[in-house]
Amino acid sequence: MARRVVITGIGVVAPGGTGTPAFWSLLSEGRTATRGITLFDPSAFRSRVAAEADFDPLRHGLTPREIRRMDRAVQFGVVSAREALADSGLDAAAFDAHRAGVSFGTAVGATTGLDSEYRVVSDDGRLAAVDHTHASPHLHDYYVPSSFATEVAWAVGAEGPATVVSTGCTSGIDSVAHAADLIREGSADIMVTGAADAPITPITLACFDAIRATTSRNDEPETASRPFDASRKGFVLGEGAAAFVLEELESARKRGAHVYAELAGYASRSNAFHMTGLRPDGRELAEAITVALDEARLNPEDLDYVNAHGSGTKLNDLHETAAYKLALGPHAYRTPISSVKSMIGHSLGSVGSMEIAASLLAMEHHVVPPTANLHTPDPECDLDYVPLVAREHRTDAVLTVGSGFGGFQSAMVLARPDRRTA
Repeated sequence: MARRVVITGIGVVAPGGTGTPAFWSLLSEGRTATRGITLFDPSAFRSRVAAEADFDPLRHGLTPREIRRMDRAVQFGVVSAREALADSGLDAAAFDAHRAGVSFGTAVGATTGLDSEYRVVSDDGRLAAVDHTHASPHLHDYYVPSSFATEVAWAVGAEGPATVVSTGCTSGIDSVAHAADLIREGSADIMVTGAADAPITPITLACFDAIRATTSRNDEPETASRPFDASRKGFVLGEGAAAFVLEELESARKRGAHVYAELAGYASRSNAFHMTGLRPDGRELAEAITVALDEARLNPEDLDYVNAHGSGTKLNDLHETAAYKLALGPHAYRTPISSVKSMIGHSLGSVGSMEIAASLLAMEHHVVPPTANLHTPDPECDLDYVPLVAREHRTDAVLTVGSGFGGFQSAMVLARPDRRTA
């Protein structure tokens, strides 16, 4: 019989505040953390708003040497992983380090470090032939995504499997699913997992400007992210990280751990259709949802809440609405659905893990976070997208989904262990 995997620790670095309590306060109050970009001068770009994390690495326990060595996204990952380990109640000195591993996701890796180092070695873009002698001695770590898993493993004392998962905007779901698989198959007893990204950089803005995927609502940054709203104009870039401690159910119960949820089901599909486009019928996402529910041994009627991808582009919103109707049938109209990207923006690969954190906290508090800025629902998005205000709602089983460039479609079911049989 496969081992059952549960989540016993959460850590978050997010726009609006670092730490799980600040993250939940923002979401449950329906506040937004989107604003005009302050990390650099964005005046040359079409989209000039983002959801930035007010992050002080020294205040959150990183040493000057760690700050010098780590890219901003890696710093997010390490701080969130340390919080998750502390929240789990596990003592790093007590568990078998060789049976503890790391699976961490990222979409764009050390973009911040690479961008800043290029500016240095190219003399702010003036040199065609860059001068490598001015580069940071840690530039190699920025180029090699494995540095994410390495730094997190060092931070939590894990000496078992260490992996980086990079599947675009579904990385934060897929990395957690991979961690669960390692526990189920017996390769590890404890996994620290999640995802981190810090993509608010000139090069990222330029890329999304080119395809007009990001919003042009620069004069309304606080309300610029509008998933499922008829007035949406694209997504708002974000940044951040979320991390989790995963372990086997009986082991967690034996040590008296607080169990947030069981990772009950997961599936991923690819549309094999277009690098950035989506089929309007949502068939691939619907297939991932159906398979995840089957693995969890739950019916659509058992779902209490859906944490949507909800990026705020018309293409995604219509695709996602169609997928819910196809996979959940009539229950799609009865299930509360919301997008937290309306409040924290879209941090690419890491947002899947941040949405898992939001789902777990919704289960913990029996409160569904709202879709902020949803004043004028798109008539074609006619499901219950929980506009503006959080809703008290018994929440024992949650579906969270992700959709990414390249055609990736992932779905994960989180449930209280007593909601399903062994």
